[in-house]
Amino acid sequence: MEIVQIVGIGLVSTVILLILRRQKPEIAVLAGTAAGAVIFMIIAAKLSAVADLLEEYAARADISPMYFTAVLKITGIAYIAEFGAEICRDAGEGAIAAKIEMAGKVIIIALAVPIITSLLDLVLKIMP
Repeated sequence: MEIVQIVGIGLVSTVILLILRRQKPEIAVLAGTAAGAVIFMIIAAKLSAVADLLEEYAARADISPMYFTAVLKITGIAYIAEFGAEICRDAGEGAIAAKIEMAGKVIIIALAVPIITSLLDLVLKIMP
């Protein structure tokens, strides 16, 4: 069970970070980032398996690969932006975290434009 490993890594990292923050705060930021990266690597394999399964179902449902790919990219961008922003917040850089979140939102909107226009075209076709 990966969750036990993830929680274990998180708890051990937290104790180490509490000790490091008192003695070497600059190293604590790097250690926290490394712990987050290790946890992300553990779950990355699961995410790719889920994406493969969803891609198979999208093909069965005859959903255009363009839309499916856009939704997966949007989801990935949201997770990556949140991860990066949380690392910045952990380092005490709330302003940079806010900028990362804003950039993620702008990129998501840009990627969603084809989906939104397709949806609006569909609505216009339905309406008299």
